[in-house]
Amino acid sequence: MVNSIACSPPFLGSLLKIFLTHIWAIVVCGVNQMQRSMVWMFVLGLVASPAWAGVQGVVEEANAESGILAADIPQLSTLEQPATTLEEWQVEIAQSLVQVTGVQVDITATGLDIILESTGQLAEPSLSVVGNALIADISNAILALPEGNELQQTNPIEGVALVSITQRSDGVRVAITGTVAPPTANIRSDGQGLVLSVAPGTEAAETNEAAIQVVVTGELDQGYAPSNATTATRTDTPLRDIPQSIQVVPQQVLQDRRVSRISEALESVSGVQADDSFGGTLDRINIRGFQADVFLENGFRRNAFSSTGLGNAELIERVEVLKGPASVLYGNIEPGGVVNIVTEQPLAEPRYQVEGEVGSFGLISPSLDLTGPLNEARTLLYRLNALYEVEDGFRDYNQNLDRFVIAPSLTWNLSENTNIIFDVFYAETDRPFDRGIPAIGDRVADIPRDRLFQNPDTLASTEEVSISYRLEHRFNENWRLRNAFRYLSVDTFDFRLESWTIEDSGRLDQRWRSNDDYQEFYSLQTNVVGEFNTGPIEHTLLAGIDLNRSTSVGQQQRLPGDPSFFTNIFTAGAADVPRPSTDELTLIVRNNNNRQDNLGIFVQDQIAFTDNLKLLIGGRFDIFGYRALDLTTNSTTEDTVERFTPRVGIVYQPIEPLSLYASYSQAFSPNLFDVTADGSVLNPEISEQFEIGIRGEFLNDRLIANLAVFEITKQNVAAPDPDNPDFSLAVGEIRSRGIEFDIAGEIFAGWNIIASYAYVDAEVTEETFIPVGNTPDNVADHTASLWTTYEIQAGTLQGLGFGLGLFYVNNRPGDFENTYELSSYLRTDAALFYRRDNWRAALNFQNLFDVDYIRYSEGFREANTPGQPFSVIGSISVTF
Repeated sequence: MVNSIACSPPFLGSLLKIFLTHIWAIVVCGVNQMQRSMVWMFVLGLVASPAWAGVQGVVEEANAESGILAADIPQLSTLEQPATTLEEWQVEIAQSLVQVTGVQVDITATGLDIILESTGQLAEPSLSVVGNALIADISNAILALPEGNELQQTNPIEGVALVSITQRSDGVRVAITGTVAPPTANIRSDGQGLVLSVAPGTEAAETNEAAIQVVVTGELDQGYAPSNATTATRTDTPLRDIPQSIQVVPQQVLQDRRVSRISEALESVSGVQADDSFGGTLDRINIRGFQADVFLENGFRRNAFSSTGLGNAELIERVEVLKGPASVLYGNIEPGGVVNIVTEQPLAEPRYQVEGEVGSFGLISPSLDLTGPLNEARTLLYRLNALYEVEDGFRDYNQNLDRFVIAPSLTWNLSENTNIIFDVFYAETDRPFDRGIPAIGDRVADIPRDRLFQNPDTLASTEEVSISYRLEHRFNENWRLRNAFRYLSVDTFDFRLESWTIEDSGRLDQRWRSNDDYQEFYSLQTNVVGEFNTGPIEHTLLAGIDLNRSTSVGQQQRLPGDPSFFTNIFTAGAADVPRPSTDELTLIVRNNNNRQDNLGIFVQDQIAFTDNLKLLIGGRFDIFGYRALDLTTNSTTEDTVERFTPRVGIVYQPIEPLSLYASYSQAFSPNLFDVTADGSVLNPEISEQFEIGIRGEFLNDRLIANLAVFEITKQNVAAPDPDNPDFSLAVGEIRSRGIEFDIAGEIFAGWNIIASYAYVDAEVTEETFIPVGNTPDNVADHTASLWTTYEIQAGTLQGLGFGLGLFYVNNRPGDFENTYELSSYLRTDAALFYRRDNWRAALNFQNLFDVDYIRYSEGFREANTPGQPFSVIGSISVTF
């Protein structure tokens, strides 16, 4: 650990030492003697060597120092045993409900505070309006009040006629009835339990669901099945009303799995597979058979070359995946789908969390998450996320990853109807550039997965800076205006020994190469959302305009002449070849100065003919202008592309928990910087999709399932030139057909699941230089995943949990020419965690059976990335 810190930058090393010192102070001063001993035992278990025999003496010594005797430690025989029969399971399920042991109804300056005192974490209430009553249903609650299973108060304040709390078969219901209109409520969690801050309604309030004003001022655990998403419609629509497949990976899944990259988090989503990562420096995926180069962050665009700073659960509230074309809302997007990363936002309730990770291959990662109000009125809220990470990696030469991220944000509630959120993000990353293992014949070479063919001095560094604001103003209950701006800069540099050609004998020719690029992105968004009726028909109208500009300046240099170095992959990795200076790389391959401008105007109407029949229709008109200046030839290429893209979908709900939907949408993506070897720019990619599906919400909306069938056709697809991967060629047409199934949620209290299956048949249907019938690289026809956890809800072992994950990927091509194949694999992950009060400790086991597999290729034979071998991550966190 000390050595890892010593090799980090001085400033960050000092920061890490100070941070860990504070954690030590918390452990020493903030917990009692028994808890300190438990922490010591946990940490010692993480850092101990495989010679477990030596651990016992160390633990005994630690216990002796803390004054704890072996007799004080509970024995297994004295602990409550888990359920092993059906009858015991039924009893445990009944015990898993959270008891509401007390209710307080307090009068406040603005209305009422209804406080539900509980023995555990209550689920987020499901809200509805019936007449003048605001209804809050809590699915995992059971009343255990001294006065019985019902509580009522009549006329507690002016404007509220009745507060009723009753036990139902599906949970606890809180009903607040207004005298002239339904009340409004703010919901938050605090140390006592769940708090509903109620304000009387006014006569002007609409007596429908639009009248509910819910402000979450404490983070409510949405579990594995969030009910809403913003990506599909930009209007925070319930999933059941969206006529397109959309999956949400919530923060709890990210934390339970301990993932560190977005591509790993999306293993739980059907039809999503890891793709070319440019030597491990990017987070790139394909969706439904098409590479997704664009990510969204809180609705702002960012391409794959600027996505390496977000891959940590500590910074992310949830990840939304919208399947199929999304050009109507977001402009030029690949037809497979788009990923929106929703980051954590400031909370009105103070909360402070510190966390540390220690794991295999030298992983050390402390982090902090601080949030709360800055003034007594709680109109200014802040949040600060920060983390530092170092890791040696499992490949040769201890290729160090060194990473620092800080992300402050501020919410300013200017008035009851106006608020603005400011976000700042800074990330600095140094990592190895690693192309992986070459392929020989029709398979990836059978050599040790830790064998590295890069020079030890190989370097890839990234610095990101992002500043943004999001403003929202509500004119009234039905109309609101939103305006947002984001500036992002990305500075990247790499210097590596590039794999050039591989021969069947195992000879790998390599040459020195360097890329130095700087990109800037400016995004301005303005839209209006309005709700109105035309007779009995309800409308939610969205209309807006997007302005985007991106600039990039960069060059690629190589060492001139024949390949700089060669090795035989079967006998050795890369030797310690002296790295030349940048001045020696005199062969300029690329020297560009590019600019891209985009104006998009869009409109969308969500129409509810009845409560169970809904139509979505929308369209967008885009104008793209670009200028590409090639400084090597002093030539300029300019063009303007215009395109209209429509979208239409329908949802029918024959019964309340079931939604049948169908949709049609188009997308296009100008190949602005996909240039052929002769310098010409490819024509725009054009695509369309048909999709039908069924979505169900079960077990009181705790479990969500989605089944979809789709067909996507795309023309003028850009693909790497097999003779020169730095340039592109156009494939005539690709068609992707498939079936997807996703399920996520809570089966019963404590048992969570997220699982998926996808069949994707993607192939070339019109030939240019790729034969008809070929499948794009990294696209497997069958993929499946399962991640499930169970946490004991009652008894001596309450808070102890277990997790199991299975991730299957079938055979898939390693290149577009289909000259070699990546073998199928089944990887098993597992987790063991313990949660008590404000502490959480966990052990995560990745690749439990040490399967040797290839995660993805980079589209050519010399670059195939091996999956990480068996590894363990230990984490401990405390929240105040």
